[in-house]
Amino acid sequence: MRFVLLLAIQVLVCNHVHLFGYINPHIYLLAILLMPFEIPLTAQYLIGFFSGLVVDMFAMSLGVHASATLLVVFLRPHLVSMLNGKKKIDGIERAIPGVKDFKWLFIYTFTLSVVHHFAAVLLEAFSFRHFLFTILSALLSAIFTTLVILCIEYMFFPLKRKS
Repeated sequence: MRFVLLLAIQVLVCNHVHLFGYINPHIYLLAILLMPFEIPLTAQYLIGFFSGLVVDMFAMSLGVHASATLLVVFLRPHLVSMLNGKKKIDGIERAIPGVKDFKWLFIYTFTLSVVHHFAAVLLEAFSFRHFLFTILSALLSAIFTTLVILCIEYMFFPLKRKS
C-alpha cells in the first residue's frame, strides 16, 4: 500500500514540482530504500524496474527513471554492507529510524539519492552541453529529495524510547 501511495504522490504531485526551475524531488525512491533486505534480488530488480517505468510513463521520459532505479537497486546491497562494516545483514534489519541511527540513514539515503539523480539527469540530458547546470540540478535535487525522505521517515517511523 505504501509503495502505491508513494508512486501516486510522485506522478501526481512531485513530477510537477520544479523548485527554482531545476529542483525536482523523487520521493518514490523511499519505496526502494525501505524494501526489506530479505526480498530476493530478482524481485527487488523487478520492483525497481516497474516503479521507475510507472514514473517514466507519466513523465514521458523513455526509461530514464527505470534505468536510474535499477542502478539504485543494484548498488543498495553494496552500500549497506559498506555501512554495516563486516557485520552481516540480518533478515529483520530495516533502514528505518529506531533501527538505524540518523548518520547511517542520512548516508544511505543521500548516497542512493545522488546516484539516482545523477543517473536520471545525465540520461535525460544525454549531452555535455550544459554540464555544470546538469550537475547542479542533480545535486540540488538529491539534497532536497534526501531532506524530504528523511522527514517522511521520521514522521511515520517514530523513534522507540529506551526505558
